[in-house]
This record gives sequence, C-alpha cells and structure tokens, in this order.
Amino acid sequence: MNLRLIGISAGVLIILSLPLAGAIAGPDFAGQDDGKAGGLLSTLGLTDPAGGSRTRTPARQSGPQQAEAPRPGPARQPRTDSRCGPELSSPQGVEAQTCILAGEGKTWGRSYYRNTGGRALDAVLTVMGPERRTVQIRCAVGAGDEPALCETPKEDSAGAPDAYSAVAEFAVPDDEGRLLLRSGSNSPAPADG
Repeated sequence: MNLRLIGISAGVLIILSLPLAGAIAGPDFAGQDDGKAGGLLSTLGLTDPAGGSRTRTPARQSGPQQAEAPRPGPARQPRTDSRCGPELSSPQGVEAQTCILAGEGKTWGRSYYRNTGGRALDAVLTVMGPERRTVQIRCAVGAGDEPALCETPKEDSAGAPDAYSAVAEFAVPDDEGRLLLRSGSNSPAPADG
C-alpha cells in the first residue's frame, strides 16, 4: 500500500472539511448575525445581506379564506339494478351467468363467463325487450381461464326491467357453431337429482 498516497488523500479531506466544520461551529444556526459573520445559514448563502433568512415561507393569502378543494376519491357510481339467472356450466368447460341491468333510464344485458375448455369460442348475447325490441352482440371468448364478460350497449329503457330478458349462447366457431351452453337472465334453476 502506498503510504504517501494515503497521506495526501487524508490531507486533502481535512482541508476540504475545514470550511464546513467552521460553519457548523459558528454561534448562529438561525442566520442571525452576531458580528462574527458566522452561522451555517449565512455560510451556505441562505440569508440576505440585511441578516434576514432567505428560506421561503408560504405566502399568506389576504382576504376571505378560501374553501379547501375536495379530496379526490372514487367517483360516485349511479345505482344499477340487476336481475340474473343462475350460474350454469357445461361439460366442455364453459361457465356463465347472464343478467339484465337497468340504471339511469337505460337497460342492457351482460353475461359473466369463464372458459376453462382450452379453446376459443364465440358468444352471442341477445337482449329482448318490450315492443319487440332486440339488441344482439357477438363476443369473442378467449381460451384462457380468466373470468370475463360480454355486454350489449346501453339502450333507453322502454319499460320495466322485468319486461326484458337476455340470453347468451356459447358455441364452437369451427364446428358448425355447435352450441355448448345457453344461459339466460330468467333461466330456471337446475333441478337437483
């Protein structure tokens, strides 16, 4: 080990630390001048020549107090009523539950599903309402195991929610549309036994 290099490095560190040590050892840490021009704040240039502190304090507002802005939070969601059929499953690994939803003068259909069968499927969701109104949407059902949903657009309500029904049909696209599962918003619960 080179002792000369270590000695020079130690000397440089001592010389560089002296101004900081003198500033810290000064009698005034608040920037007040005692005539010796010491103090950490003045050494670091945080006081003005008149002896006042240059650190910024928040400006006070004159005039009437302003109300504090509301804190952000979750947006208030409008009330949505739903009427759902039972949760159904097929031997091919499709699980679904279909619902009619209504809120803010709109009605729409939604089918919650999960495809554990390992292949992509097609789904058609149809909402039937009063006055022979029908809305239909086609959804691609991925081959994954994650829960997902298929939903029709929201339409202006033309009657009470119980005047609507929805049906979702899940089929294999490359097998001439072989139906695997049909799930309805008003399907009867499966009988035990």
